[in-house]
Amino acid sequence: MNPSARHRWLLALAFSLSILMGLGAAPLADAGVSAAGATITFRKVFKSSYPEYVEIKVSDSGSGTSDIRQLDDESHPRAMQIDAVLVQTIFDLASKLHNFDGVDLEIHRRIANLGEKTFGYERGAETHRVTFNYTLNSVAAQLLDIFEGLARQQTDLSDLDRTMHYDPLGVNDLILQIEKDFDHKLLPEPGQFLPLLDRLAADQHFIDIARERARKLAGRIRATP
Repeated sequence: MNPSARHRWLLALAFSLSILMGLGAAPLADAGVSAAGATITFRKVFKSSYPEYVEIKVSDSGSGTSDIRQLDDESHPRAMQIDAVLVQTIFDLASKLHNFDGVDLEIHRRIANLGEKTFGYERGAETHRVTFNYTLNSVAAQLLDIFEGLARQQTDLSDLDRTMHYDPLGVNDLILQIEKDFDHKLLPEPGQFLPLLDRLAADQHFIDIARERARKLAGRIRATP
């Protein structure tokens, strides 16, 4: 091959490789965007209440965190996993609210302070937020109920776990509280309690009335459609 032909061949090879590399890079970039996913955040700040601060983050993969505390306390978000059906419901409701892009949820009337609530949506560089005190929007109210329920659920789970470790005699009162929340349908995913309830029911270190109550509550949760 003469030098001129060899030069042309090398240029053609380099051009072909650049095209192949470009074609291979595009799917990787797309996969990176897809893997990033979307996250919906609920935050509530209500001074002089308990808790004063609630922040729950839910990703479209079902993973999330909860940070529930008083404002002066140090932040220690706890990992949580949310059922796929509930995740889909959360993202469907957010979609109906245009993922909080340009939506106004405030009632715009003079009413008592019920806590500053914020919904947020993030996906890559896309970010939207809306803040309100009280809303009459039915879709937003449904989403608010879910997040308020998740906050209560995480608080009950944390309290039950801590009480089982450090205050065995206080377990029965806590089971009563969880029963009330369950009866009033305030717990979005009562199945989350089953591992702790089953462990409590089988552990003879706890008083019999607490073990029996835990056993019955676990049975009711399992029987719920």
